[in-house]
Amino acid sequence: MSHLDLTGCKKRKRGERVFKFKSFGEHGYPAEFVGAFRENVKGLLEFGHLENNLCATGMPCWSFQLEVHRHPPLHLLLFVVEEPIDASNSTTSRCNQCQYVGWGNDMICNKKYHFVLPSKESMVAACLNSKGGGGSSNYSGNKSNIFVESRGHVMHGVFHSNGFGHLLCVNGLETGSDLAGHHILEFWDRLCTGLRARKVSLKDVAQKKGMELRLTHGVAYGESWFGRWGYKFGRGTYCVTQLMYQRALEALRGIPLTLVIHHLCTSSRDLPLIISRYQTLSDHTLTTLGDLFHFMLELKSRLPNETSNTESYSPGILVETTCRWSPKRVEMATRVIVEALKRAQFRWVSRQQVRDAARNYIGDTGLLDFVLKSLGNQIVGNYLVRRSLNPVTKVLEYCLEDISNVFHDHHHHECNDKMKYSRYKITRFQLMKDMFYLYKYILKDHNNIICSNGGGSILSAIPVAVRIVLDTKYLIKEYHEDFSSKLELGSEGKFNLCCTVVLKDSQSDEGNLLVNKSMMPLPPYECVTVKNNATVDELKLEVEKNFKEIYWSLSSLVVDSIHNLNTKGTDLALGVVSEVGQKLIFGGSIISNKDGGNNNTNCDDIINYDNKESVMDCLCGAKDDDGERRVSCDICETWQHTRCVGIPNSEHVPHVFICSRCEQELVLLPNTLP
Repeated sequence: MSHLDLTGCKKRKRGERVFKFKSFGEHGYPAEFVGAFRENVKGLLEFGHLENNLCATGMPCWSFQLEVHRHPPLHLLLFVVEEPIDASNSTTSRCNQCQYVGWGNDMICNKKYHFVLPSKESMVAACLNSKGGGGSSNYSGNKSNIFVESRGHVMHGVFHSNGFGHLLCVNGLETGSDLAGHHILEFWDRLCTGLRARKVSLKDVAQKKGMELRLTHGVAYGESWFGRWGYKFGRGTYCVTQLMYQRALEALRGIPLTLVIHHLCTSSRDLPLIISRYQTLSDHTLTTLGDLFHFMLELKSRLPNETSNTESYSPGILVETTCRWSPKRVEMATRVIVEALKRAQFRWVSRQQVRDAARNYIGDTGLLDFVLKSLGNQIVGNYLVRRSLNPVTKVLEYCLEDISNVFHDHHHHECNDKMKYSRYKITRFQLMKDMFYLYKYILKDHNNIICSNGGGSILSAIPVAVRIVLDTKYLIKEYHEDFSSKLELGSEGKFNLCCTVVLKDSQSDEGNLLVNKSMMPLPPYECVTVKNNATVDELKLEVEKNFKEIYWSLSSLVVDSIHNLNTKGTDLALGVVSEVGQKLIFGGSIISNKDGGNNNTNCDDIINYDNKESVMDCLCGAKDDDGERRVSCDICETWQHTRCVGIPNSEHVPHVFICSRCEQELVLLPNTLP
């Protein structure tokens, strides 16, 4: 991304501010995040660069330059796209992610904010699209939604204007990104915390080397990989509950290794060897499958990368298959250059000086140029070879930095580990290969368990438990659900209140609250600020303003009462409030734009879930769409999961489908033919 030429698709300001990636989103950087979510987003966007041609009209877009590290230089672009809700199309205005995670009863919001770290491919597609080029048929004629609809970004998260959000995709190093997955999650977590998001969901489909992380990390740690950042069970597909999920993890983690070896070793000679290898490496006894996976993942974090070796003078990045010099010659040239820099006594030396000193020993100038080009900012032995451009002379300079003290604290421990690992030839590659074998043979290949000549109910429960864990995809983290404890009297003669609105049933003569007659919950409480001398009527108007700004469905809201309080419009608002930060429920109605009268309020028209579109009644017990593949009965039009009715994912959904209930009724019908 740092080498991508963006001059053709947008003109950036000279001297535009560059933000540090590792601290972006923290409190005070770049903005003071002290208000509600929507106010914090507005404050953040004031520091962004407004893009004119990247998105279509009606979708403003801002960009931020983020510096990941300076040497070697790596910069990323963060784009924030403000997507207004299409009021003319209630179907597209609904959020499928809210429906899948269980927030279908939340009101439809006015805006969405997309936070995108684009990949090189999606950035090029956006640039070509902004020029009107036909770079990709997937984007032709759809200039506005490239950032919104693409799933190939390094990171893509979306927030509703009420502070609820969804992390839609994370693509780390394995997909060609310059960032590791945990760095992306740390960045996203800072954004959510700093902007004061309420709740954030994600769909856990993360994989590593062909293994589902929610399964490997679940067995090893009892939680998903995303659990490191506080994401917990949100909703399971196929009617999986949290209790089912926890018991499935406990069952998998508690499987005795002796039982696995006894019943599965007859069909696999490698299985007992792998388990014995890591049992020998461990300082404590590994008794269960959870112990084994936990030890292997912890060991992986301690093993050195194959691409670097602190005991060699040859950095792994220099030994490439396309390199025309042998590894031995590259190592010799590297040794000569490092020794020349040592004689400089850790001072900065120009590239030409280093090259001239090395030529006394290495006559091949092409080899020296190759090594000098590749050696910058690499670890060689106990030294870090730094390379930087002198800002005055504009000349490349090199310097050595002794980093042996970095490894001093763990020297003895690492030496013992290295002797042990080298004895058993354990590398990261070998460890991941062994883990994949265990993953496939024990957890995924259920035929091995069926043909294992017994094993009891413990091993036979593995396929069921694995399916439950894999069906638990939607995770949720609560960030700032309740902020009432932080509300205080303002410094400018103002005070804050926690307020929410409930709609009245216009069809009732008594004006009953609609929330008592439906499943629609109250909207989240919002912080409303008014002057100390504000009246009750002014407070109602301020509540109207806030909720109209947040929710598309409340654009014509009229607040006319305060629940459980008898007040007059001219009363002071501060007088009817017993304490600062008190939570108040306001009653209101939606006024029709046509005749000005009370509109017949229908919950189905203002929430994310459209229960008029389809009826879900699956054999697994699911009553709502959970995002899995479905099929509709052509007679009763009831939807069911294709997996539950026996249609494999590898097969297309049949053109004509009749559910088992309708099929049974057809069989029982009397034969009316003569």
